[in-house]
Amino acid sequence: MNIIRKASTTILRPQFNYQKVILFPGDGIGPEISKAVIDIFDAAKVPIEWEFHEIHKKRVTEQGDLITEETLKQVKALKYALKGPFETPIGKGYRSINVTLRKRLQLFANVRPCKSIKGVQTPYPGVDVVTIRENTEGEYSGLEHEVVPGVVENLKIVSYNACQNIAQYAFEFARANNRKQVVACHKAGVMKQGDGLFLKVCDDVAKNYPEIEFSEEQIDTMAFKLANDPTKIDVMVMPNLYGDIVSDLCAGLIGGLGLTASGNIGKDCEVYEAVHGTAPDIAGKNLANPTALLLSGIMMLKAMRLNDFANRIETATYSVLEEGRYLTGDLGGKSTTTDYTKAIIDKL
Repeated sequence: MNIIRKASTTILRPQFNYQKVILFPGDGIGPEISKAVIDIFDAAKVPIEWEFHEIHKKRVTEQGDLITEETLKQVKALKYALKGPFETPIGKGYRSINVTLRKRLQLFANVRPCKSIKGVQTPYPGVDVVTIRENTEGEYSGLEHEVVPGVVENLKIVSYNACQNIAQYAFEFARANNRKQVVACHKAGVMKQGDGLFLKVCDDVAKNYPEIEFSEEQIDTMAFKLANDPTKIDVMVMPNLYGDIVSDLCAGLIGGLGLTASGNIGKDCEVYEAVHGTAPDIAGKNLANPTALLLSGIMMLKAMRLNDFANRIETATYSVLEEGRYLTGDLGGKSTTTDYTKAIIDKL
């Protein structure tokens, strides 16, 4: 099995049935922020056991995947995984690790909550939006070819089943989290069949959730509304490419990708991740901000129904950010990764 290190670093309490979770530490700052999350989870006595797996630098399949078949099977078997940031090698013959995970594990929904954090100064206070993105199709289907020299065709795939899955998930998410509104974002005015199908399916699914207000917006109009007043927006659901762009836009509203949790949801398993880059310029210098991976880990704990542990860590994290005494450089502070991690642990 492709395990770097099988660890049971967490102190396991007898009253909980501990569960194994896969951890992909990542490249660049990935190992540092992964260690921070492990240390905080240990201090909170979270009843999980980490199983470390590798994502390779060179292709390990004929299709150009950087992850082995064995590791993919193990993710399905254990149900939950946490992933640090990874760098896909540049050049032909390599498939993005994120595309591989989403397609091979059928992680059809990407969920990106963005909520203003006290202590982090931004032009937009009071933001609390969720982007729910279809994760497997659209322009990211990977179907492109050169028609004639100098002309490339990239196929956008939209299927009824994928639209049904993401629309249903968005409304179920809204219902489970006491959200009041869902807006479907599209460009059906131009892509009348592809985005038109997405919009029709969302409209049909909405009829089964009369307690949730449903509306639709062209994606460019939605971008304007987010920039103008994001406090009026609740849950957004959209196709793949739009979601990729809008979710990063929303991260900017609350202070950046370093403060943003992300979860990729499938019917069989879930992969939570930090969506920021590998930051090679500060790798190994004890300067990285682990908040995004930590919040993604908290999101995972809630999915695992370990809510008490999740809430304790979340409260401690937000308390440290609000006080502002131990902030990393990207948040305007001078603290190290270790200092910030210890401050959260002290709050526990």
